[in-house]
Amino acid sequence: MWGTESTGHIRHTAAFPSPFKAHRCSFDPGRVDPYLRLGTVNIFVRDQERSLRFFLERLGFGLAFDNQLPSGERWLAVSPPDGTAVLTLVAPKPDSDDFARIGRSAQITFLTENVSAKFDEWRSRGVLFPQPPRMEDWGAISAVLEDPDGNSFTLLSYEDMILEIESQRRTHTERIEAEGRAAREREFARAVQARLLPQAPPCLNTLDCAAICVQAREVGGDYYDFLDLGREHMGLVIGDISGKGTAAALLMANLQAHLRSQCPTYWSRPYTPFALGQPERLLRSVNQLFYQNTAEGSYATLFFAEYDDSAKLLRYANCGHLPGLVLTHDGKLDRLEPTCTVLGLFREWDCSVGERRLCPGDTVALFTDGVTEARNDADEEFGEERLIDALQQNRHLPSQASLAAVLDALRGFNQSREQHDDVTLLLARCKEN
Repeated sequence: MWGTESTGHIRHTAAFPSPFKAHRCSFDPGRVDPYLRLGTVNIFVRDQERSLRFFLERLGFGLAFDNQLPSGERWLAVSPPDGTAVLTLVAPKPDSDDFARIGRSAQITFLTENVSAKFDEWRSRGVLFPQPPRMEDWGAISAVLEDPDGNSFTLLSYEDMILEIESQRRTHTERIEAEGRAAREREFARAVQARLLPQAPPCLNTLDCAAICVQAREVGGDYYDFLDLGREHMGLVIGDISGKGTAAALLMANLQAHLRSQCPTYWSRPYTPFALGQPERLLRSVNQLFYQNTAEGSYATLFFAEYDDSAKLLRYANCGHLPGLVLTHDGKLDRLEPTCTVLGLFREWDCSVGERRLCPGDTVALFTDGVTEARNDADEEFGEERLIDALQQNRHLPSQASLAAVLDALRGFNQSREQHDDVTLLLARCKEN
């Protein structure tokens, strides 16, 4: 028999298509009438268990449901492997009117594209056919079969139905192939985007860095980067593109390309430490390029920081992004608030820059809203407060270990909920002397 599993009081086949699955044509966009299809048809039998074995073992049907009713009666039904019809196997009491209906014609027709093949298959399994298949006057081929109680059913095929099955099979095959191609393309895009992100943290004398991006889909719009600016200067970047999926991923690659192409232009010029206006000029140029190469209404939030590895000095521009968090060595918390608006939304754009000197033991945390807006079953957000708690509890660890601990806390919070937004987190801990 088919393997079964239990769910509450209902027993159903583990790998069998659900008989309650609606046919896709029922949801055609052009349909406006309420959903409607055939539910169940009663078959009157003497022994439900014997009839169940007949349908499952000999006809290859699946178990639709097996339920114990409040009356104590068994509610048992089977379904053919194709289609959505459900046959209820009813064992009436001997003194009921329905008992006399056992062994009669069920007036049920099973449709197949090849009556002869089904006839040979089922007869080899012991199914009784009073006579071989025959040609009907109107061109169909039919055969009558009987169950253990003598209930008779008609097996039927005709040309129009065969043509429809062949058409549906071709359509199904094409759809499966198209879905397979799309899945392969998405996986390729995921791998390509993963390679766009840094493959290893930077090696700095005074700063220990770690970052991760966990996308909600194969590709997404979150972005982080470590940019080598030369002369012991490193760029720390995190961003979030408006929108989701493929469109956001393309914009993310566009923004990354602008940043990486423009950085050498501005940091290769004659340079004095923290040259006045240098990050501002870079970001103005990036905004102009991003504005010109994206559709109207597209934008990105961005946190860009230039870190001087010798001076332990951070100069940053927060372009409409969530405030960065600085957990100090003595347990205090500071926020690196926005210093300007988002990138790509306005042609005329300018920014200001903030500064923050780090002390040994200080930790900088940059993150996207996928972290703080993750929800649990109670529809509560993870929120900034839980993030800060997780960071505080692990702030003495190296950045990579602290990052892993924060992600564990996030997963534990929303472990039963599907991830709906990209999660990106960048930690930078100023090393002890």
